[in-house]
Amino acid sequence: MLFLYAATFSFAYLSLSTGTGALILFAAVQITMIGLGLYAGERPPVLHWLGLLIAVAGLIYLVSPGVAAPSAAGSLLMGTAGIAWGIYSILGRGVTEPVRATAGNFLKTVPLTLILLIFCSSSIAITAEGFLWASLSGSITSAIGYVIWYAALPRLAATLAATVQLAVPALAALGGVVFLSERITLRLILSGALILTGVGLATYSQKK
Repeated sequence: MLFLYAATFSFAYLSLSTGTGALILFAAVQITMIGLGLYAGERPPVLHWLGLLIAVAGLIYLVSPGVAAPSAAGSLLMGTAGIAWGIYSILGRGVTEPVRATAGNFLKTVPLTLILLIFCSSSIAITAEGFLWASLSGSITSAIGYVIWYAALPRLAATLAATVQLAVPALAALGGVVFLSERITLRLILSGALILTGVGLATYSQKK
């Protein structure tokens, strides 16, 4: 699931805008995780559904300037990525050792990645700088994030875990402001407030 998510996500963004890709990805994740949670017997309270709707509205508002008519292939790939990530997350709810599990998952992607590289070798150009940034992104930032995610999942209902992930775009935009000197806009403030309010309501409903 980790390999399927990463591969389809990467190829999907060759033909999708950032905003469109984010909407398709998070829609697929929500449908997958909430659907599996409901199938397993979870019944979120009304307050949770209200929080989810508010967070989704904030996400749509945040990415709407970058939304464009998607290509069919790109949409299919990004939808697949969202389903794969949703399943990867659900499977993580049974993990007791997140570091070991994440390391094992990354190692298991290597043979599949090598096979994919063989098929794509003619269109790949690897530079020393590109290899360095890709290695840091995969082995440090992504890996640490996935470990933390797997550590949190056993404490979250599947439906809540799906909703919490809607905070990611808002946090990424905030990171752009802090680390890349991007502008703070009214859209960012309003959409971030909506997303975090929605996630907060959903979290509070489970706590209740």
